[in-house]
Amino acid sequence: MTKRILISIPDQDFDTTEVSIPWLKFIESGFEVIFSTETGKVGTTDPLLLKGVLFGKLGAKPEAIEAYGKLEQNYHFNNPIPYYDIQPMDYDLLMLPGGHAKGMKQYLESRTLQDKVLTFMNQKRLVAAICHGTIVLSRTRDPKTEKSILYGRKVTALTKTLERTAYYLTSWKLGQYYRTYPEYVEDEVKNSLCSSGDFQHGKAPWIPFCLTDGNLITARWPLDAHLFAQTLVERLQANS
Repeated sequence: MTKRILISIPDQDFDTTEVSIPWLKFIESGFEVIFSTETGKVGTTDPLLLKGVLFGKLGAKPEAIEAYGKLEQNYHFNNPIPYYDIQPMDYDLLMLPGGHAKGMKQYLESRTLQDKVLTFMNQKRLVAAICHGTIVLSRTRDPKTEKSILYGRKVTALTKTLERTAYYLTSWKLGQYYRTYPEYVEDEVKNSLCSSGDFQHGKAPWIPFCLTDGNLITARWPLDAHLFAQTLVERLQANS
């Protein structure tokens, strides 16, 4: 039976690489990929990542932009389902990508999406998040314990070093563009964990890193996207 994957995104400003690279890998592996936005509106990537955030730099790499061009022609991408219509039992994997521009807040703050995420986790479905996507997990609360579903798990996400460096390099021109919230992603995620040591940084930012803890798989930023996607493909194939 064909594996079915759900990728949830906001209406705008998702990270080009973190969506298009895994999507392409999933499609090439023979999986079916469904998209979901808050109301069923077709999502769009952060436009600065297509042309370069600053002086044509810091944007998505050519291979990610090419993959995004293919994604824009995909039927399921152009016909997303609303968050409220998500049926977790229909999917083998939920993927939560990142992005840092302000349009991401719609997705990061959706209680409807968080309710669906809780069901995925309770059903022991495979759940994956990269970069800011881990915030969705940290904000999803288990009503039985009133703690985050990440409590007691080992995870990674956009590190403070990466987020702070990007902000310092661009704030003179783009202001708060790289600061989605006043609190760093790493700090918010850490605050939802049992121990701050449960947050893993990897060996170095430039060495791809992906962390698996049971049914939960997390990664840090676009450079991890290929390893993240390959890890998910191998996990799904192993579960066949």
